[in-house]
Amino acid sequence: MKKVKNPYVGQKGYSCIGCDPDHPFGVRLNFTFDEVNKVIYSEWNPTSDYEGYRNVLHGGIQALLLDEIGGWAINTILGTAGVTSQMHVRYRKPVHISYGPIKLKAWMEDSRRGFTNIKTELYDGKGDICAEAKVQYYAYPPEVAKEEFDFPGAESFFV
Repeated sequence: MKKVKNPYVGQKGYSCIGCDPDHPFGVRLNFTFDEVNKVIYSEWNPTSDYEGYRNVLHGGIQALLLDEIGGWAINTILGTAGVTSQMHVRYRKPVHISYGPIKLKAWMEDSRRGFTNIKTELYDGKGDICAEAKVQYYAYPPEVAKEEFDFPGAESFFV
């Protein structure tokens, strides 16, 4: 497992709700990457600030987490930037905040004609799968990603 560096930190205008470590109400995700299996992971400790029903993580926040780790899969697996084209989320069971840190994982299923399908999963603090998504991204060629999205280059994501 390799720690993933956030190369966007310090860039002018950077304020991602999903991964900016200084965002005042963001989720501030960090990532690790399994180079052999091409899977990206994250762990996050939900608080009541993000609940819908009492002690239940809001479904919109779950979708944000699944989309965010999917975007980082594009960065680390494909070595470019992309934007979400469509997302299908399946909520299997409530995510109880009191169960503690949740785990996320994502991997690439397939890619063609610029569209890449990423599978993402969310596990509660007891290790049960609670939500999953198939997220389709439009993955830009690296030179376009650099110009349009300030993509810093694939090599900048690893320490």
